[in-house]
Amino acid sequence: MFDGNTYDPKYDKERLASQLNRVFNCMKDRKWRTLKEISRIVSAPEASVSARLRDFRKERFGSYVVEMRPKEDRKKGWYEYRLLT
Repeated sequence: MFDGNTYDPKYDKERLASQLNRVFNCMKDRKWRTLKEISRIVSAPEASVSARLRDFRKERFGSYVVEMRPKEDRKKGWYEYRLLT
């Protein structure tokens, strides 16, 4: 299901599947959220949340549309994300 150079199913499969499920349950309401907000809700690092959002775009994870938009002033580099289910 998951892949990558450092992926080892023995250590990572359950953890990543659990993160994926928690992020999906958080985002299925289609509300805009920052990585920080999602991270706090699902108790996972922001980098992991970002990776799970990218996973949703993959065919094997549902080919969902994940939208991204700047939050406030784009020069600050803050973004919000929304999962369309």
